[in-house]
Amino acid sequence: MRNILFIFLCYFSLQIYAQEPQLAFQYFSNSDYEKSASIYKVLHEKHPYNTNYLNYLINCYHQLENFDEINTVVNKQLESYPNQEYLYVELGYSYQLQHVQDSAVLYYEKAIKTIEKLPNSGYLVGKTFQDNHLLDYALLAYKKAMTLNSNVNYNFQIAFIYGEKGEIENMLNTYLELVSSNENYMSTAKNYIGKFISEDPQNEHNISLKRLLLKRLQNNPQNSWSELLSWLFMQQKEYNKALVQEKALHKRNSGDLNSIIEIGKIAFEDKAYEVTKSCFHYVLQNTTNLETELLSKLYLLEIDMKMDASIEAIEAQFQQLFNQYGKNIETVNIQAIYAEFLAFKANEPDKAISILKEALKLPINQFQKGHLKTKLANMLVFTNKFSSALIHYTQVQNDLKNHTIGQAARFKIAQTSYFKGDFDWAQSQLKVLKNSTSQLIANDALDLNLLITDNAVKDSLKIALKTYATADLLSFQNKNQQAIDTLQVVLNNYKGHPIEDEALFKQAKLFEKTNQFNKAEANYLQIIRINNEDILADDAHYYLAELYLNKLNNLEKAKEYYQKIIFEYPSSIFLVEARKKFRNLRGDTTN
Repeated sequence: MRNILFIFLCYFSLQIYAQEPQLAFQYFSNSDYEKSASIYKVLHEKHPYNTNYLNYLINCYHQLENFDEINTVVNKQLESYPNQEYLYVELGYSYQLQHVQDSAVLYYEKAIKTIEKLPNSGYLVGKTFQDNHLLDYALLAYKKAMTLNSNVNYNFQIAFIYGEKGEIENMLNTYLELVSSNENYMSTAKNYIGKFISEDPQNEHNISLKRLLLKRLQNNPQNSWSELLSWLFMQQKEYNKALVQEKALHKRNSGDLNSIIEIGKIAFEDKAYEVTKSCFHYVLQNTTNLETELLSKLYLLEIDMKMDASIEAIEAQFQQLFNQYGKNIETVNIQAIYAEFLAFKANEPDKAISILKEALKLPINQFQKGHLKTKLANMLVFTNKFSSALIHYTQVQNDLKNHTIGQAARFKIAQTSYFKGDFDWAQSQLKVLKNSTSQLIANDALDLNLLITDNAVKDSLKIALKTYATADLLSFQNKNQQAIDTLQVVLNNYKGHPIEDEALFKQAKLFEKTNQFNKAEANYLQIIRINNEDILADDAHYYLAELYLNKLNNLEKAKEYYQKIIFEYPSSIFLVEARKKFRNLRGDTTN
């Protein structure tokens, strides 16, 4: 019994001990500095070697302007622990807060001099200056410590201080020095530098970084500078310039081709097809790896499909690939894309379905199977076999619940239900997907959910939404003119309805797809007239500018609408691209 009581008392004492620091910190966070100081004072007296308690105690006294207590506690600590000379900074700062600058400087210089005796104290001295926002002294301390001890590296701290001071070029140079000393710091340097640059090549920080890198390349053609320059060009979506740097790196090192493949993939997603071609032609010239070869040829084939090469020419390329490599596990992705081509381009969905069913018989893994089943279900939706499609989507979603493929299948379940007019079930699936690990799927789910929610309020029978969903399905099935006509029914019968601008926008995109550019222009202008503040207004401005630039050959109008995005929609996702294109049209230099 006595032992149990002893254990209980020990446990209770430990609980109280653990609660004291938490309570002191809570008071500090709530700006109740008197109560916080009273606890930290006791903690410091019990544990004078714990600098954390001392630092919080000094902070409390600073807030309370209790400068005498600071002098007392710091001097006492220095008597007990003479090696804690970084505390001279705290004494100096105490005098600075009292506007006794001479005494403050005296103690700051005393702290700096301690680094000469003990270079390893440089970090603590620099950090204490930094914590008290004495940035110039912090820089001096870190640099002095590095001069006296070549084994220490405080460039991260120095770069951060330059950033705080707004000396961006010094900050960038320091990060580059860090990479120069050790290439393992490359990814960390990119993370920090990335906070200061943007997609805009004319951003002053982008220009500074480019200038510094080019200068270093001239003086010392180190691989790191080419890599960082390539990375900068990728941030600016100047993929051709990034490719030049990566080719130079590859020729110097004869390393892997992953960086060039990555540029090709990203350029493809951004519809920069000429750069994508250059990337994969270069890869094909320099690889002997079958997987890499197939990937490159597939991307080159997909570009031809995107650029509307003839159906006969595309078919011939697919057959050439199958003749050379066969229909097996290695070519399963090519078979999936061939099926999509047959259904959506050649209008042979039955043949596409047959090819996917055959591919599913191959000894493939569960992820490949999920990918192919999703493609198969897409074909079934294309042919209005909704029930069979939903069965396949559901199988994929159940088999790969926490994988992106499974989440994509769940979105397809929602989309198919929406096509059928079952909006309640669609929304039940979409609500789950708002937390998808894939941002793209989460965004698509949010967009479709908002479309249903916003357009069901004024229409209890949801007739307008059902008609719009039918048009959406027809568009998915490449029945473009039928989709355009169905959307016209919505526009004729539901003027002033929330769905009007959605219908105008969808119809405009279909007009563009069918080369009816003047009709597309009229729709975009109508969206802007209806409500210039609407969520689709900046989209209408951007696509109208693109239309004027690329199809209607009206450069002045293009410039006008790019400019409207810059000044009227500063939070638009099209802002950077609009600014870049406006500057090009205005004749600004971008190199």
